[in-house]
Amino acid sequence: MMRGWQNGIAAFTALTSLFGMAGAVSAAQCGSSAAGFDEWKREFAVEARANGISPGTISALMATNYATATIRADRGQKSFRLSLDQFMAKRGASAIVSRGRSLKQSNAALFANLEQRYGVPPGPLIAIWGMETAFGSQRGNQHTLSAVATLAYDCRRSEFFTDQLYATLTLIDRGVLSSSARGSMHGEIGQTQFMPKSILNYGNGGNLDNTADALTATANFLKAHGWRAGAGYQPGEPNFRVIQAWNAASVYQQAIALIGQQIDSGPRRSAER
Repeated sequence: MMRGWQNGIAAFTALTSLFGMAGAVSAAQCGSSAAGFDEWKREFAVEARANGISPGTISALMATNYATATIRADRGQKSFRLSLDQFMAKRGASAIVSRGRSLKQSNAALFANLEQRYGVPPGPLIAIWGMETAFGSQRGNQHTLSAVATLAYDCRRSEFFTDQLYATLTLIDRGVLSSSARGSMHGEIGQTQFMPKSILNYGNGGNLDNTADALTATANFLKAHGWRAGAGYQPGEPNFRVIQAWNAASVYQQAIALIGQQIDSGPRRSAER
């Protein structure tokens, strides 16, 4: 689905300017129901064309549908209001730890390489992988472009998702992402659920449905956000703020830190008698 591209640094610089300009001059009127979505698409298409998005990709945008399931999911994220213990139980933390320890052993060379390159130990990477997609088994089946376009139109977080929509359109223009790509409810893609803008910035041109590429991109994201090799990642320790950059929900952050620690520390041994 994804492939590398050339002139990455120059492109990222141009994209930063493009996203900033798009946010500043956006005239498309947001809404809170399906009623105004088609008109919003027409208005947004004018802006997107002016910002360099190709006619073919704009046609794909115009063919999107209002993603009712995405809006319903966006309004109903109740698990983030649970206590840590409740959240861990709901997300199957013990199963993630158990499977994660096994995957750490069976993929030892990969995790050793990632830690050497990025300074990130296996635990947090495996915790994110398990929490996000149950180790790749639950990547979602929502039409990505429709989901992101719907959220860019929706008034609740229009500015944030307008940036994500421009990233999605750019990825489609480059052939990195198919206009028919499918993922999770908010436009997340791949084994560790990267948002489109993060694919541009940290994806390394890899296929994020591939385990090694997805984990490499995740380690790259964490390092780029300040991960310090050898430093702790529990609440109050230096790398915990990097986990906070991955997801804004406090209970999710704590769960990743705890699950990662349990994976990195290995199974507890009973005391000798």
